[in-house]
Parts: sequence; structure tokens; C-alpha cells
Amino acid sequence: MKVLILCGGKGTRSYPFTEYFPKVMMPIAGTPIVVHLMRIFAQQGFTEFVLAAGHRKEILTDYFTDRFSEWNIDVVDTGDESDTGERIRRCAHLVDGTFIATYGDGLGNVDLAALVRFHHEHGQTGTVTTVPLRCQYGTLLFEGNGEVRRFLEKPIIKDCWINAGFFVFNKNIFDRWQGTNLEAHMLPALAANGELFAYRHMGFWKSMDTSKDQQEMERIHNGNGSKAPWNLQLPSAVSLAS
Repeated sequence: MKVLILCGGKGTRSYPFTEYFPKVMMPIAGTPIVVHLMRIFAQQGFTEFVLAAGHRKEILTDYFTDRFSEWNIDVVDTGDESDTGERIRRCAHLVDGTFIATYGDGLGNVDLAALVRFHHEHGQTGTVTTVPLRCQYGTLLFEGNGEVRRFLEKPIIKDCWINAGFFVFNKNIFDRWQGTNLEAHMLPALAANGELFAYRHMGFWKSMDTSKDQQEMERIHNGNGSKAPWNLQLPSAVSLAS
């Protein structure tokens, strides 16, 4: 099963790093985030990768040439200005049957075997992994008279779920592809037709959009030694992928 990773955005919120490098090359403990992401998949048996590149594509091509010989990696130029949906469409010739797609800047300990199984059980065109929204700010609770009772540091907001990537699609999605943006065009169209299901993930997930996020990812990594919380190894997932 192929894993298609969106790697072509300009990452303006990560400037100035992204003036010279693709955003997915932003490092965590000296290793690009896209490699951490690929290891999530490889540790669960998925080693066939398609990198939908664009901005600074040559950096990706150079970095992955003669590296990771145990993986099969195709770096595809999907255009500097292409949107998320267009990047996926331009890689259609490299995927067969069911495939996984995800963003190149989000890490999570998603049980990929369970995700793919969920997708097949529902028999629809697409599945999106969703996680509960964590507030980026600390919140406080107070009485009607203004007396503060307690603080909550970046709490999870109940009943509010967000798109975490880690999609599973059937290739027939390309038969009726419409629009250029995955989030604004294709996913809503699938949902309107009853062809999209949500796989709920309650474990670790975090995206890296800014230098502040990068610093937090570094702290998370360094605080957990060799056991980064975005890694998950399950024998059942290895047998599924193979």
C-alpha cells in the first residue's frame, strides 16, 4: 500500500527556514520531520512512499537519493503553486487500489492497521483521521461574580474534532476528482455524497506549523528519549502492510 505525503507547500508560517528548504525538512532533534513521519509508517510495515513535492523539490530529491535503501521512495514534482488536492491528483499514476495520504508536517501514533481496517469495513471512498481539538491557550474557569476557580493549561475541547490527515482513499476517488484543494473541495464533496468516514484517534498527534511548534516538538522528543510519543509498533500492522 502506497503512502502519499504532501511535501510541496511553501510553509510561509515557518519563514525564514522555508525560504531555502521545504517545510517538511524542518528538523526535530536533527532529523527532518518528514523522516520522523515516514518512520511512523515504516515501523508499522508501510515502506512504499510517494512524496508530492513542489517548493524546493530539489532538496528532497537530493536528500533521499541513496538514503533509506530499505524504503521505496518516489519524489514527484507536483508544481510550486499547486494546492493540496492538485498535488494528490498529480500522483494518481503512482498509487493502486487503496492508498494512504497525509500531510508532511503532522506526527501521531496512529494505529495504521486499525485505520485501514476501519476504512475497509465501511466500504466508502475515503476515511479521514480526526483528533479532538486542543486549545492553544490556557483557559480559566470562574464564577459569575468573577472569582477565578482554576486554570486549565491548553485543555482538550470536548465534542470538537479536527482533521489530522492520515487519510485512506480508494483509487476510484480520481474518477470524480473535482477542485484543487483537498480540504475545501474534495473532502466536502465526498462528505456530501456520504462517501467519507471519520476515524477517531485519541492518542498523540501534533502538527508543526511554526518555529514555536518546532521547539515544542524538540522538547517532546528530548523529554522521551528514544521513545517519542508519535511512534507506535504493532505486529498486526506489519502483517497487514506486508
